Amino acid sequence: MKSNKQRLETVGKILDHVPEDWLKLTTHRLDVYDESQAKTQFLERLVDLEASGELTTDTLGALPTAYDYIRLGHPLSCVLEWVLGTLNHVPASQVITFTSRTMPILAMLRSESLAGRTTHLYFVGDSAPLIDLPRLEGVYGYRVELRRVVDASEVASHDDGAVVFVTASPFDRPLDTGPNIDITVNVHAEYGSALLIHSSNRAALEIAGQVQHVRRRESIAMTPPNALLLLHEIMGREKPSSETSGEAGLETVVRCIQDNTGSTNQPLIASSGLSIQYAILMGLVEYAMIQHAGKPICLLIPPNCYGGTNDQARRVAALVPSVTIVDMLVDGGQDMTASMEAALETVAERDGVPLVLAEIPTNPRVEVPDMTELAVVLTKNRQTPEGATAAQAVFMVDQTFCPNVKLLGQGNELAPVKTVSFSSGSKFPSGGLCVAGYCAFNDAAKDLLPFISAHLTLSDNVAVAHQIETLAICMPSIPVRVTQAYQNARDFVAHIRRVLPKAKINFVSDALAQQGFTPSVFSLDLPAQVEAQPVEDYAERLEARKRLQNIQLIEHMVSRNPEACKHCVSYGQLKGSYWTIPATSTQGTTKESDKDYIVRVALSPDVDVDKLSRSFTEFCQETLTAP
Repeated sequence: MKSNKQRLETVGKILDHVPEDWLKLTTHRLDVYDESQAKTQFLERLVDLEASGELTTDTLGALPTAYDYIRLGHPLSCVLEWVLGTLNHVPASQVITFTSRTMPILAMLRSESLAGRTTHLYFVGDSAPLIDLPRLEGVYGYRVELRRVVDASEVASHDDGAVVFVTASPFDRPLDTGPNIDITVNVHAEYGSALLIHSSNRAALEIAGQVQHVRRRESIAMTPPNALLLLHEIMGREKPSSETSGEAGLETVVRCIQDNTGSTNQPLIASSGLSIQYAILMGLVEYAMIQHAGKPICLLIPPNCYGGTNDQARRVAALVPSVTIVDMLVDGGQDMTASMEAALETVAERDGVPLVLAEIPTNPRVEVPDMTELAVVLTKNRQTPEGATAAQAVFMVDQTFCPNVKLLGQGNELAPVKTVSFSSGSKFPSGGLCVAGYCAFNDAAKDLLPFISAHLTLSDNVAVAHQIETLAICMPSIPVRVTQAYQNARDFVAHIRRVLPKAKINFVSDALAQQGFTPSVFSLDLPAQVEAQPVEDYAERLEARKRLQNIQLIEHMVSRNPEACKHCVSYGQLKGSYWTIPATSTQGTTKESDKDYIVRVALSPDVDVDKLSRSFTEFCQETLTAP
């Protein structure tokens, strides 16, 4: 075990050689990422470098990917957790940093509440560390006992729930902890917080997993720039001169969101797409509780949608007794409006409150419903079994794939529907430079804003300053970049159709493009052929062959074009192209029967389509058995 002094010397060398990608990439290479060893593989290899003394920019840059997406964690957050663990004699696996100051506490409240226990929360300072305790108790159902103390020695022992101590201690020295404290949350005034689990028994490991999952689904890790600043602070070094208030860019970001969505209302900007989605879900749950007291709340969710959305919605349903999930089939041959009609009739029969969430276009099959029919279904008056008028639907729409379609304008078909639109900022809004997300409201939904804002505030998931500044730089060019990227995707799709007419391609039609739906992503299913005999397992063998070919295609494109093609789940980046299989990446928590083992390809505004086309043709000639 390295001493504190030796470990800090290592951190100093790391700070002298931080790879540029550690600060600038939001999504990392999937080909060097093993999810089962997230964080641990990176740190194990880092320890090897520490032992060898070979801490250079190149060797650090060659380390295995810590997490596939920086919302979950990244190299700098791992280094920070590593050094905090060393200082406090805690395994790095039991140190979890957040950009939010309250989400690590809320993660513990969630864990204990689901177990039917009360959390004993001790804190130092003049004000309690939780924001809006009445909402946390009334909407989330959290059970907490708050006690103010002078220091850790006053924390009492409890047998009926976790003991959490919240402090604002200097990060460059060991925490002051007493024997009765299970968890410490150390809050930094500017950069976020760190949660440390002090025991090392099985329960502690389970808690670490639960807290990590909250960070994965409802919040984000401490951002790379802030983690870097905190590491400099721990080392007693002068901080890089990159700090900003974010105020200068806020007006630009707000204007761009309104221009792109057609909204005239104030948007909300969060630390990530899932952060804003969580605030939307919880805000709408509270709205439903107040407007339709005592009625069941039904979340209508596509079962094959983005895995984070799917998982988060089901986590909300697991937490709030009045919330249930109603599956709504919208993709792969299923008609969104027909499925939504059937699901809304089901909710009306329950006398429930329908909260509808859909991706437009859908992911990964890039399908767009008839917007006029969609509006008719969402505004239709329905009856409960008792003959009363059923609650009207509220519509949440993820328009990350087409962030410049004015779904919230007064002239849009959805204008009569309470509609909240949201987008992931790591895609077109920032071009892959930050993960901040945002939501906006049409006029029919502006009464929802205070509810959603309250839940964004209590979770402390508001976008931080450098995220706002990044969006302010990138967002004005969204319309131009979307158009250029769409044209690249269209050209590549046209080439694939010429070379491989039997391929099944999911992409928007020219008619939809004329309506403004111009995504630069498409999905591809390669034609496959296997021996006809034996008949019994023909379908399984054909599917296996198809899946293998899809993997081979991605490997071929990335190996032949390492600068232009990347193993990645991203979309809307500034250059290159991004290749993945949704079933193994974006649909990670989706039921196996609903997963899509197809190739999803996203093209940027700056990519050599001719080069990609030549490589695709080579693949067909060299690999496919049935072109």
